[in-house]
Amino acid sequence: MISNLEKALGFELKAFNYLYVLCDYETLLKKNITLEKFVDLCKKNDVKLVQYRDKISSLEEQKNNLLYLKSQLNIPIIINDKIELIEFADGLHLGQEDFSKIHNDKKIAIKLIKAKIKDKLLGLSTHNEIEILEANELPLDMIGLGAYRNTNTKDVSSIIGSKISYLAKISKHPVCAIGGVKMDDIIENVRFNVIGSGFFNEN
Repeated sequence: MISNLEKALGFELKAFNYLYVLCDYETLLKKNITLEKFVDLCKKNDVKLVQYRDKISSLEEQKNNLLYLKSQLNIPIIINDKIELIEFADGLHLGQEDFSKIHNDKKIAIKLIKAKIKDKLLGLSTHNEIEILEANELPLDMIGLGAYRNTNTKDVSSIIGSKISYLAKISKHPVCAIGGVKMDDIIENVRFNVIGSGFFNEN
């Protein structure tokens, strides 16, 4: 049966290491990259998913940026953290701490989240075996797993490294490897390579 994620993507997940790019608006501004240029790079590199993350703009600006990305890219646009903007995106990605803010019991938290986002995509960040096993019990569409390598942009206390393929194998959900991942990395059992600021260095 075709999954919710496959329905959103418009194809079956048969291969591995598809590209999933983070559109961190602050990084774009720092690197002097317009949204137009970002869209061109996504098209050029056959990007399959985009996650929009913005900790600096007003909600109105974020809404306009989401609508622009959706109008220009025929792929799912995921919003990071901001459940209040779900109407303008195809899905939501949350960290472990975001779930805890909603409810300490993840199963209750996810019911409250699903009530708001309906059948839109939902992803959760994971960092270890315990969090993956917890995620396996939840109706998620995918999980983020990392950090794979050390990165300059985040304080990463636990690097997964070569353990990532084993950890990805125990996940019931498609795994999106994050943290120092390169576009051409071949990582076993990982469906998506999540590329952050490295996307601009490699193009």
